[in-house]
Amino acid sequence: MRIAVIGGGAWGTALAQVAARGGEVQLWAREPEVVEAINGSHENPVFLPGIPLSPAIRATGDLGELDADALLVVAPAQHVRAVLGGLASGSAPLVLCAKGIEAGSRMLVGEVAREVRPDAPVAVLSGPTFAHEVAAGKPTAVTLAAEDEALRNRLTERIGGPAFRTYGSSDVIGAEIGGAVKNVLAIACGVVEGAGLGQNARAALIARGFAEMTRFGTAKGARPETLAGLSGLGDLVLTCSSTSSRNFSLGVGLGQGRPAAELLACRKTVAEGAFTAPVLREAAAAAGVDMPVCEAVCALLAGTPLRDVIEELLSRPVGEEVA
Repeated sequence: MRIAVIGGGAWGTALAQVAARGGEVQLWAREPEVVEAINGSHENPVFLPGIPLSPAIRATGDLGELDADALLVVAPAQHVRAVLGGLASGSAPLVLCAKGIEAGSRMLVGEVAREVRPDAPVAVLSGPTFAHEVAAGKPTAVTLAAEDEALRNRLTERIGGPAFRTYGSSDVIGAEIGGAVKNVLAIACGVVEGAGLGQNARAALIARGFAEMTRFGTAKGARPETLAGLSGLGDLVLTCSSTSSRNFSLGVGLGQGRPAAELLACRKTVAEGAFTAPVLREAAAAAGVDMPVCEAVCALLAGTPLRDVIEELLSRPVGEEVA
């Protein structure tokens, strides 16, 4: 199975490194300097410095050059529609590795993919992964979700391995929702760290945030066991506890009182949760799902003072603990 990766950031490069263990891989990157560095010196100093890359990775800046049996789509969620629209015609399976909800349409990335390329089968790769660890070959486990079991098996055979364990699932929407919601919750946990609110508060926030993820996910048709697995709870625990998470580090800055616009402007990588939060709030309201942590993140991103957001959360009525 010939693999192409769409997206030359840290995660796209790491996935290309994983796939290169089984043969040549094409990697599309928007930045000419990334293409040049990967092809010339087998490294990505812009997004994944210090990691030697396989010579089997061949980079290109032309989407039209991609020719593969499966496409790993790692472009940011808000750009997936445009990127897929720029591909040559074809029905190669799309393995969606971006985590988020499209602004305006409130569509999950999988729904966008099906609308833009209705003939292409869709799979989702999601789980607790930091790109630099994956690229370095450290042990990692992910969920690979696809309704077609044969497709899951082919992809697992091609990109899975002892250090990159792929656990199969047919619950595509559950894998997507876990990845999208955890980005928002990671911002909230970063705020707790930045504001010095303590470990008790962070643990409580992870637990109550997981309850929000479960409520929203099941309302959208996800299976609870998927949300409790690698692509939900597993990814949530990782990104809510490390400054290696872009969303967590954004939250740390918010907790320290820095404006969201300033924090986002100085980044060369995308903190998906900042874009997902307001869309998730709209989607939750439309589904009749209460998500107070998501509401709090939206308020902080919009400039509401931290003390007011904390006061609002802590003044909510305390009821029975239900997921």
